[in-house]
Amino acid sequence: SATSPQTLTFCTLVLEKVNEQLSFPQKLFPRASYYQSALEQLHSRPEALEALGPPLSVHYLHLTDRYNFVDIADAQLKIPVSGSKSEGHLYVSSSRDAPFKRWHLQEVFLQLKDGQQIPVFKRSAENGDEGKKD
Repeated sequence: SATSPQTLTFCTLVLEKVNEQLSFPQKLFPRASYYQSALEQLHSRPEALEALGPPLSVHYLHLTDRYNFVDIADAQLKIPVSGSKSEGHLYVSSSRDAPFKRWHLQEVFLQLKDGQQIPVFKRSAENGDEGKKD
C-alpha cells in the first residue's frame, strides 16, 4: 500500500520535533558553568592534553548515558573528548549550595579508552572554592 503525502508530512514533522527536543539540551550544556569550568581545567593540564594529542575535540554528551545527571544541587557529566593520539571521557562532578547559587567543581578526571585515568581537578576542604590540581 502506498503511503499518503499527509502521513509522510506528519512523520517528518514528528521526527523534526524529536530531533529538536534532543538537540536542545546539547546546546545548553556548553553554556553551563560546571561544563565550562571542567573544560578550562582540562585545558590547564598539559599531561591530559598530551595524552589526547592535539587538536582537542569535545563531542556531544550521550544523553541516554545514566552517568549524565543534573538536578537543582548536583551535576555529573561524562563529556566525550578526543585528540590525535587517543580518546576518552572527561568525568565531571559539581555541586552548589542552593538553587541559583554558583556551581563549584568537586572533581574532574580524564579516563582514556585504554583505562588510564588522569586527575584534572579535585576540590579540597582547605581551599574551598579554589580547588586544587593534583
